[in-house]
Parts: sequence; structure tokens; C-alpha cells
Amino acid sequence: MVERRGPLAAIGKGLGWIRHRFFPPPPSAPLISQKAVAGPVPWVIAIMTALTVVAAAGGMALGSVARTAASDLSGGVTVQIAGPAAEEADRQARAAVAALTAQASVREVRRLSEDERSELLRPWLGDEALGEDEDILVLPELIEIRLAAPADQAALTHIETALAKAAPDASVSADMDWLGPLAEAIDALQWLAIALVGLLVIATTAAVLLASRSALAANHDTIEIMHLLGAHDMQVARLFQRAAAVSAAAGGAAGFAVAELAIFTLAGRFAALGPGNTAAGLGWTDWAALVLIPVAGVGLAAVTARLTVLATLRRMP
Repeated sequence: MVERRGPLAAIGKGLGWIRHRFFPPPPSAPLISQKAVAGPVPWVIAIMTALTVVAAAGGMALGSVARTAASDLSGGVTVQIAGPAAEEADRQARAAVAALTAQASVREVRRLSEDERSELLRPWLGDEALGEDEDILVLPELIEIRLAAPADQAALTHIETALAKAAPDASVSADMDWLGPLAEAIDALQWLAIALVGLLVIATTAAVLLASRSALAANHDTIEIMHLLGAHDMQVARLFQRAAAVSAAAGGAAGFAVAELAIFTLAGRFAALGPGNTAAGLGWTDWAALVLIPVAGVGLAAVTARLTVLATLRRMP
């Protein structure tokens, strides 16, 4: 018997096609809720990533500045003649220049003029103390030396010996000496960056561990059904691992974006430092190392969630 189709059946079929074509049914909900697994993980990782990246970038930029300054000042030596009267200081300065020029280890000798010495002292003493009519202050003589080799203690001793007779009032100092406090500050900042990395590891591990345990308790019935259907603990752990990794990736990306904005903002503030400022002082290897910070956070979150879920499931009856 042939089934007859009337106009109403055709209209119903057409409406059904339109409904499925333009109004598809909503996708089924995931077995494990992403929000249930995430918890505070994205916020914790975002905050710690931003702090760690900013501190690490600062340490790397200051390290670049210190290396540039050390390269420029490694062979620099300053000779100062202070104490005697102006005529005697001038005589010793001329004798010192002659003695230093004769040294094979000295590549360049330059005696600073009176105007140059005045400009160096003006920010500290003011215009009145350095006025043209003032005879009270005798400016020390300054001689800049550039050695062919780094200015180590042996080189300084050799220069002091050469100046012993020519300029007995001369004092010799390496230009690298002022970098000592800067090096200590850089070391402190680098240790701070390392400490922040450690805090990032601890905070991420704790947040993921607590979120995973909470999600396991909330999805206990779902996990039981999955076990009854033949799912293994490893399959369940992968669901939590994926959710934790996505949450950590979102938090790490947000934290890195905030840190990058802060870095370039600081770079604008420190632009007067020249090529060694905060952003320009970072090479591509430095940026690659900074990118590894949020990437490591994602890996740590995934591994922590996996191990936590597996350990908890093994203890479940």
C-alpha cells in the first residue's frame, strides 16, 4: 500500500528542514565543566606571570646596560691631581701627560680643560662657587686614559709607578669602580626574578591542586558513570588536564600582555638611557626566555592537574 503525502506533510517537512538548517540544536555540554576545573587558576597565573615577566625583563635590561657600560669602560682610567696650588697642579698635569704618553700600555691620553671640569662640578657646587671671579676654589686636574688592555689592578699599579715622580699628588682610579653598586643592584633584581619564578611555581601548583580536587568532588557522579561505561582513570585525568591547561594558557596570556605593556611603558620613561633602555636592551633571546615563563606555567598546570586527579582516583573505592 502506497502512503499518501498531503500538503500538510510537505509543509511540515519543509519547516523541519528550515529548523535544522538555520536553528541547529545546541551542542551537548562537556562531561567536565571548564569553570569547575579552572577555579582561581587563571587569576593566580595571570598575576604571577605579570610580576615575574616584569622582574625578569628588568633584570635582563639592567644586565644589558651593565655589559655595555663595562665594555665601554673596561680600559678607562682617570687620573686626578688635587691639593696643590693651581700653578703646581698645572705643572704636574703636564708632566703626567708626558709620562703617560710614553707608556706602551696607554692607547690614548686626554687632559680635560677647565671648562669641562667646571661642567662636571657645576651640578654639585652650583654656579656661584664656580664663578669666574672666584679664586677660592681650585679645580682638580683630570686626565682621561684609555688603555690597550682592561684596567686591572696590575695596570693601575703600573700607572701609579709611572706617575710617582712626574705627579706625586696624582690619584689613579679605574672607571669600572663605579659599576660595583650597579652590579650589586642587578644581582639583587635577578635574585628577585628567580624568587618570583619560585613563587609562580608554588602558587600555580597550589591553585591547580585545589581546583582539581574541588572539581573532582563536584563531578563525582559523572566520573562514576564514566567508570561504569568503561572509561579508565587516564581518560578522566586527560579531561582535567586539558581544562587546567586551557585555564593556565588564558591566565598566562593575559599576564604576559599586561607585563609587555608595563615593559614598553617603562621603556618610554627610561628612553634617556639610550640603547640600553628597558625595551631596546632586550634581544630576541631575552624575549624568547620571557615567553617561556607563561608556557612553563601552562605545562606546570597540566602536569599538576594530571597527577592530582590520578592520585585521587586511585584512592577512590
